Amino acid sequence: MAVADSLSGRRRGRLRADTTFRLILGFAGASVLLILAAMLISTTIQAWPVFRHEGWSFVTSSVWDPGTSRTEITGQYGALSFIVGTLVTSVIALIIAVPLAVAVALYITQAAPKRVAGPLTYTIEMLAAVPSVVFGLWGLLFFVPSVLRPIMDFVAGTLGPFIPFLGGPVVTYNYFAAGVVLAFMVLPIIMAVTREVMANTPEPEISAAYGLGATRWEMMRHVVLPRARPGIIGATMLGLGRALGETIAVAMLIGGSQRISDSIFRGGQSMAGIIAVTFQEAAPENVKALIGVGVLLFVITVIVNMAARLVVWMTGGHLAKEQNL
Repeated sequence: MAVADSLSGRRRGRLRADTTFRLILGFAGASVLLILAAMLISTTIQAWPVFRHEGWSFVTSSVWDPGTSRTEITGQYGALSFIVGTLVTSVIALIIAVPLAVAVALYITQAAPKRVAGPLTYTIEMLAAVPSVVFGLWGLLFFVPSVLRPIMDFVAGTLGPFIPFLGGPVVTYNYFAAGVVLAFMVLPIIMAVTREVMANTPEPEISAAYGLGATRWEMMRHVVLPRARPGIIGATMLGLGRALGETIAVAMLIGGSQRISDSIFRGGQSMAGIIAVTFQEAAPENVKALIGVGVLLFVITVIVNMAARLVVWMTGGHLAKEQNL
């Protein structure tokens, strides 16, 4: 009887410990959601006077004429030009970074010798540790004026007359310059995730492809890439999230114009950039408007991540059906 009571007591102790551990983990998970909700609610409350004053024109207008009042909203605040600048630079960065990241990940996992794959991986991943201000200074002082400017002049001179958004005159710091440097910044994130996904391709499927007479390229095209498709999409969305929120490097290279330009070779401004550049010297009502821009950026980021989850889920479901067939 004493032994049975002892075992029963130990069992109850383990159950209490399991329950306590489960509650701690649940609280840890819920705390993240609570922090995000607190951030969104508190910033929305601070920006609400501007939202109420401007209405939908805060999103649809590009007129940004800050006032100086401490108690009222006297200026005009339209964030459309900053939204356009953020989206344009992010899209340019992804157009450059995603194909390069996929190609590098394929080379590292499927084609490169081990003595090359290891150092190459470490070198690319080291880019993720470089501060954004260093990328900005490098682009500002060397890469854009010395390397990128001749390319932009050539493209604008040859394609500009036929493609409106590639037209000149070219200014040195513009959407395209910011997007190209931003591509180098998001490349390590996209490449790292894509490489891990490709490295986990089942070996039997690779061997089966070779057994059916596939070449190395055919194996990569028909086995590795379809298997890695959800991971590539997820990596792309992670890179997009980094690109949307990047501040210093983009603010240094995008040109600083508060108008919507009709060419990627002209200057603009991003949502994070306008906050970083003007927040310190902003009047109280302008501070509320800048907080509103931050709220809008937060919402856009959440929407992008939700869309990414949906796309990955749908892609993964289609891939599972194809494999079952």
